[in-house]
Amino acid sequence: MRPTWQFGDVYGLDPELLSMVPRPVCAVLLLFPVTDKYEAFKKEEEERLKDQEVSPDVYFIKQTIGNACGTIGLIHAVANNQSHLEFESDSPLKKFIEQTTKMTAEERAAFLEKDESIRVTHESSAQEGQTEAPSLDEKVNLHFIAFVNVGGHLYELDGRKPSPVVHGKTSEDNFLEDAIEVCKIFMARDPQEVRFTIIALSKDSY
Repeated sequence: MRPTWQFGDVYGLDPELLSMVPRPVCAVLLLFPVTDKYEAFKKEEEERLKDQEVSPDVYFIKQTIGNACGTIGLIHAVANNQSHLEFESDSPLKKFIEQTTKMTAEERAAFLEKDESIRVTHESSAQEGQTEAPSLDEKVNLHFIAFVNVGGHLYELDGRKPSPVVHGKTSEDNFLEDAIEVCKIFMARDPQEVRFTIIALSKDSY
C-alpha cells in the first residue's frame, strides 16, 4: 500500500481521545479476548444473522488459517475501501483482491491458503513485532475483527462468523464513533477483561 492512509492507536473511547484520531477513518480493527461469554453470545447471534440483509458490495472472507485473524482483518479493511486507498503497482494484496472479487467467502479462504505472496508477507510482518509471534496452530484466545462502512451501513467482519454482521446505518463523518459504540458492547460483555485494543485506518494528515 502507499502510505497515504495509516493505522494508528485509538487511546480511549471518550470524545476527547477520539478527537485525536486523524480523519477521515475508513476502517476500525478491534482486538478482543475470546471468552466463554463471547462464545455463548456468538452461538446465539448466529441464529439472528440468518435474517439480515447484507449488501453484495461487502467483501467478506472466511478464516480457515489458524492465528491469521490479523491478516484477515487487514484484508477486510482494505478490500472494502479500495476507492479510498492507493496500491503500489506490484501489490500482492491488490492482486489477491482482484483475483477473488467474484468468489464466495469460502472460495476466498481456500485461495488465501494457497497464496504464497500473502503468506510470506504475513509471516515476515509477524516476525517484525516486539513480541514473539505464535505459530499457526498455537491456541490463542485473542481475536481481530474489522468494522467498515459499505453503502452507508456499518459492518462487522469476522472470518469466524458465517457472514458479515450489520450494525445499522453510518456515514463517513460518524463512522469512527459508530464503530466505537459497537466496540463498547464487546467490552461490556466481559467487564472484568482489559485485553482490548482498537486501531483505526485514517488518512495520513502529514
